[in-house]
Amino acid sequence: MPTETIMFSMDFAAPSLADCGQSKTERSIVPPHPLVILGSGYTARVLWPLIAGRSPQIFATSRSPEQHLDYVPVGQRLRFDLADPETWPNIPQETDLIWCFPAAPLNLVQQFARRLLPTSSRLIVLGSTSAYDLGDSPEYPPNWIDETSPIDPTKPRVQGEEFLRTDCGAVILRVAGIYGPGRNPLDWIRRGLVGPSRKYVNLIHVDDLAAICLAALERGTPGDVYNVSDGHPRTWDDLCRTAEQRWHVRSPQAAPSQDAGKRISNAKLTHKLGYRIRHSDLYEELDHL
Repeated sequence: MPTETIMFSMDFAAPSLADCGQSKTERSIVPPHPLVILGSGYTARVLWPLIAGRSPQIFATSRSPEQHLDYVPVGQRLRFDLADPETWPNIPQETDLIWCFPAAPLNLVQQFARRLLPTSSRLIVLGSTSAYDLGDSPEYPPNWIDETSPIDPTKPRVQGEEFLRTDCGAVILRVAGIYGPGRNPLDWIRRGLVGPSRKYVNLIHVDDLAAICLAALERGTPGDVYNVSDGHPRTWDDLCRTAEQRWHVRSPQAAPSQDAGKRISNAKLTHKLGYRIRHSDLYEELDHL
C-alpha cells in the first residue's frame, strides 16, 4: 500500500505546556527539541517507523516497556504511566509529545500538564469522534459533523482533551474507527461484533492516521481540532452487504441497531491541514488486509 511521505521539520514554535493558562502572546518561542510518543498501542507501532530514523532523540513510552516496546531500541524506551506520578519525570524536558491514549481522568491530566510536562513543546492528542454529542436529532441520514459541532463535556476523555487544548495549546485529532493490518472490519462482521443496520460508521486507515499525526505536528494550529476520517461514511447495511457479496463474510448478529450513527466531515483536515487521504477506498484496502 502507498504511504505518505512527510517532510518533518523541528523548527516550528509552539506554546509551552508549562505555560498552561497563559495567553498565546505570553508564550515563548522555543528551539527544536526531541519527540516522545506517549502510549504504545496500535497507532504508535505504525507511527514509530515513520520517525525512528530521523533522530536518536525520539522516544516511546509504555507502562511495561520491556513487554510492549520490543520494536523500539532499549535506549529509547521510557516507562510512563499517567496513574503513577513517579514515572512522570522519565519524560525528557523540552520535548514534543504525541499523546496516543485517552486523556483521562481530568485531575491527573491537569497535574501532569501543570507540574511535570516539558517546558516547551508541541502537543498532539489523539481523541475520538465519540466526543460529539448527537443529541436527539431525528434527521436521517444524520447531518454532517465538523469541528464546530457540539461535544459532550460530561465524558472524561473530552474533559481532558479540552483542558489540554484550551489551556496548553494542544492540537486535538478526533479520530474515527481505526482499521489496518490486524484490525480488519471483516473480522468484526464475521465475529458478530457488528451486523447489518442503518447506522453510519466512519473509518481511517492506521497508515493515514500515523502520517496525519506528523502533519499535525508540523502544520497544526495550536489549540485547534481536526476530524480524522477517510471522508466516506458508510452504513453497516452497505458494509455487510458488500462483505457477503465480495468476500462471503456474513454477520451472525440478528438484532440491527436503530442508531443513526454519525457522518464525520474531514474537510478541515484536507483543506486547512493540507493532508491528502491515501487510503480512501475501504473496499480496495480490505482486499489487501
